[in-house]
Amino acid sequence: MQSHCLPFRQIPHTTQLFLDYLDFAPKVQQLYPRSPRFLEWAKDETDRIKYPADRRAGVADILERQNRFFGASSATLENIQRFRSGACALVTGQQVGLFGGPTFSIYKALSAVKMAREAEKLGIGCVPVFWLATEDHDLEEVNQAHLPNADGNLGGLASATHGKKDEPVGSIAFGPEISDLLSRAAVSLGDAEASRALAECYRPGETFGTAFAKFFARVFADFGVILLEGSDPELDRIAAPLYREAIVRTPELVTALLNRDEQLREAEYHQQVRITDSSTLLFIFRDGQRLPVHFEAGRFLIGDEQISSQDLARLAESSPQTFSPNVLLRPVVQDYLLPTLAYVGGAAEVAYFAQVAIVYEKLAGRVTPILPRFSATLIEQKPQGLLEKYKLVFTEVFQGPDGLRQAIGSHLLPPNLQTSFDQATTAVERSMKSVRESLAQLDKTLVESAEHAEGKMLYQITNLRSRAARAELRQSEIVGRHADLLSNSLYPKKALQEREIAGVYFLAKYGRELLSGLLDTIHPDCLDHQLITL
Repeated sequence: MQSHCLPFRQIPHTTQLFLDYLDFAPKVQQLYPRSPRFLEWAKDETDRIKYPADRRAGVADILERQNRFFGASSATLENIQRFRSGACALVTGQQVGLFGGPTFSIYKALSAVKMAREAEKLGIGCVPVFWLATEDHDLEEVNQAHLPNADGNLGGLASATHGKKDEPVGSIAFGPEISDLLSRAAVSLGDAEASRALAECYRPGETFGTAFAKFFARVFADFGVILLEGSDPELDRIAAPLYREAIVRTPELVTALLNRDEQLREAEYHQQVRITDSSTLLFIFRDGQRLPVHFEAGRFLIGDEQISSQDLARLAESSPQTFSPNVLLRPVVQDYLLPTLAYVGGAAEVAYFAQVAIVYEKLAGRVTPILPRFSATLIEQKPQGLLEKYKLVFTEVFQGPDGLRQAIGSHLLPPNLQTSFDQATTAVERSMKSVRESLAQLDKTLVESAEHAEGKMLYQITNLRSRAARAELRQSEIVGRHADLLSNSLYPKKALQEREIAGVYFLAKYGRELLSGLLDTIHPDCLDHQLITL
């Protein structure tokens, strides 16, 4: 396993906020409490964690109950005991995607494991915790998985399982249809340990939440990852004071968030989570649906129902399990429930933590630092061979299939023709430079015409080179298939591999050894995307 760095600045669609955060540029330092370089501040941050003993005992009981139900390993149960005895947490989390979700879900868990181990080296008792985001209600985001098939195409698997409108995905149970989906997945995965684990976890009667948790409990059995199912009513009871604060201080919180949005706009950063005058930080469960709570004219609105601040606050005290935090409150709830040293997240999470920081300041008194998760593209033997065969650099795959076909065609042109094109380009540039210099002495108004003429000549040479490349491609269908294979395996659907290909594909093909190898590759001071040759 060999690793090479690819700076995020070379990856399309990377946001400026994320890039500036990675550099910890001066204008982002007012948005984040710590730099992304964990080892510089980890030891100092422990002094800022305030976590009552009674809360620790209650959460430890919940963690032990949940993880035993998920089939936790002895390593995980041992980490829960360490948590109970005073260890802090290195936290990450993700939606409960079908069959374990995209590959970056695995990278998140490994990042938490690695950073917890780095904390241990500094003398900090620390355990990895993976928060299962089961309360989200966007089923389409979690009900599908993409697996490469034998010819290199990316096949999509989508679950026909459905629940009520706006029902939390974690509670939606699979029916008999999941068995057929597993059979289809097995065609791509083969008879591997990971595919057998899928079959054991994704059964009729299991939910998106329980199946995901049981699968991850098996995948990360050797690493002691503690899973936390956030929709547990007992956790809501512990978090009830925070829900109440979020209700009674709604006007203050909304004003602070709107001010932060203005601050982000002035810095020319994008707004990750939209905030309006009527926004609140809470959802509420009604008849199995997760409904947003709005605030207008001094009263709260749940659908068409009006409710006063006092009545809603009393409901938070008496029935906290009816509430659910939104994306800006959830991290604060999470770190109210856990003694979090740092949270590991992707680029989008880094962006909304710039907004979340305001909620942390108002409700928690401490802003939890966020760290960038491990990010990588795994290059298997066949794609690596094609990159070498056609003398391609990895960044050329960002052009998409059509651009990649043309790039391959250019590399396939006869060497003498390639040289001729290069010589023609050089000759035009050299000759026209001499012409411009002479014209400048004769009549400076003609220089611009000369530059225009040069541009036209170079354009025609480039156009002819492209036509020659396309002609070469027409002579070989196999080149087109190779371009598709490279795109589908390395930059599928014009997105990073980790976002599109299900992690179970790599687990099935390379086994548990892959996880250990990746863990060795992660370094807390490496903030680049990694190109890893398998």
